[in-house]
Amino acid sequence: MRTLTTLTGNSQKLDGGAMFGNAPRALWERWMPADELHRIDLGCRALLVQEPGRNILVETGIGAFFSPDMKQRYGVQESEHVLLDSLAAHGLSHEDIHIVVLTHLHFDHAGGLLAPWQEGEPARLLFPNAVYITGRRQWQRATAPHARDRASYIPEMNALLEQSGRLELLDDGETSTTLGPDWRFHVSDGHTPGQLLPEVQMPSGPVVFAGDLVPGAPWVHLPITMGYDRFPEGLIDEKNALLSDLLARNGRLVFTHDPKVAMGRLTCDAKGKYGLEQPVADVVALAD
Repeated sequence: MRTLTTLTGNSQKLDGGAMFGNAPRALWERWMPADELHRIDLGCRALLVQEPGRNILVETGIGAFFSPDMKQRYGVQESEHVLLDSLAAHGLSHEDIHIVVLTHLHFDHAGGLLAPWQEGEPARLLFPNAVYITGRRQWQRATAPHARDRASYIPEMNALLEQSGRLELLDDGETSTTLGPDWRFHVSDGHTPGQLLPEVQMPSGPVVFAGDLVPGAPWVHLPITMGYDRFPEGLIDEKNALLSDLLARNGRLVFTHDPKVAMGRLTCDAKGKYGLEQPVADVVALAD
């Protein structure tokens, strides 16, 4: 039997205008109110998938690897590695994870792979018993990033992952030999080249971890994109393809950055506008 549990990681406060691209503030503030610095609250949620004999973690959030000055720059709210605490609340440590799936390698999705910052200490990988899985094209992007998104990557991360000897890179459309054929990956280039969005099949329909293609419930609306997205028009087309496919299959989405909604089932009204029903703030050992 397969079960799903959402895990809270470190939270952030980021500029609302950047997170909602060309959507006007009068619109996006209805969904996520801003503070006095124009920042909105964001989560960094991971998904724990437990299958017979193995624990699989989808993403690790931003973690606590930043130095204090960088933590302040990127609005990270906690000093401790919150994801490790969330794992502990479910009786697990990072050493109990067998596989870590990374949709992409931006620091707010992969930074939790690293141990908390300590002055004078080099970066160090956590999850010593896990295979790390990500897309080959995203790996290539992280290795030689464009000037526009160079700051989104952790320079020492690639070397640490490669040196671990436990890295699996997937080509587009490829099945993971580690995960097996029950796991499907949707490819998205709109936010960053080669983002892979894992889909797991549950008895009541598929569940997709939506990564930064659909970072939260408000972004289910097709025209809403982020200022961080590399190719917004292409992203909208990718989003439409994914949502229409999932709607036909009674699918659900898990959101990494929504501070209040962890998962919801897709709907579509008579005008073709996508929405959510059955939104939940947390998922614990879901088996249906």
